[in-house]
Amino acid sequence: NVLRTPANNKLRMDDERGREHIKLSTEYGGKSQLNLGHLVDSQQPHPEKRGEGFELRTDDWGAIRAGKGLFISADKQANAGGDVLAMQAVLSELDAALQTAAGLRYAAEAAKAELADIEVQTAFMDHTLKELQQRALLLSAPSGIAQVTPGNLQLSAGENLITTVGRDADMSITKKFRLAVGETLSLFAKTLGMKLLAASGKVEIQAQTGGMDLLAQQALRLVSQEDTVTISAKTELRLECGGAYISLKDGHISFAGPKNARFQCDVFQKAGPASQSSTLTLPDRCASTEEHVATAHDSVME
Repeated sequence: NVLRTPANNKLRMDDERGREHIKLSTEYGGKSQLNLGHLVDSQQPHPEKRGEGFELRTDDWGAIRAGKGLFISADKQANAGGDVLAMQAVLSELDAALQTAAGLRYAAEAAKAELADIEVQTAFMDHTLKELQQRALLLSAPSGIAQVTPGNLQLSAGENLITTVGRDADMSITKKFRLAVGETLSLFAKTLGMKLLAASGKVEIQAQTGGMDLLAQQALRLVSQEDTVTISAKTELRLECGGAYISLKDGHISFAGPKNARFQCDVFQKAGPASQSSTLTLPDRCASTEEHVATAHDSVME
């Protein structure tokens, strides 16, 4: 059964058992089609099978709009049995993600780390995504979702970006990885520690306007395998252990301890006074840049 206009706008309905299909098409702008059921090509008199299900395609532009929200799912709903917005499988996954985040938040709280904003995640699920109470886009697929492009891929959120992973997260970047944070950067590992490695090049860690604490419950090692270790301080350098200490301050060196002091060497030499200034400095902060950021009410500098 074919309904065709002089401009080749076409509605075709085929009732052959095992090959049922509907095709709605127009030739404007190349070709735009809605194909349903047993999908076939245009070869006559024996069209070849192209696939099954549905296909909405165009050689021109395409847009999908839903003013109250859009739910796209690969979760099966047999024979159209159930509500249009049935999303129990999706909500179960979102709830599992929330429980994962809550468990790690509890561990981070015990370690005095920054805490994930669980309240925002809960409110987003309960008051926006559930039953699409707000104008949201919800995607679900039980076996995975992939995004790929040879060009650019941009993710942008005016409020929060929430990522929860049940197992591992891998990022492989060919060139540079840049991360800029307006306020606080917190990294927390619950059980197996952290590694920060550079196969070549220099590693720099700076606190440009504040202090730095480096603490370990067990051994702390500072090693230069092939060069020098330099420790420098402007006002005082102290080494403390077991109640004894060595202090370097204002050109003076002080040794103190509750028990004996022992020097064991071949020759102990005493010479005249000498000094050396430190060459380690922090980079100058650009006052003009900070003034511009403050004037523009940006949040990247304070």
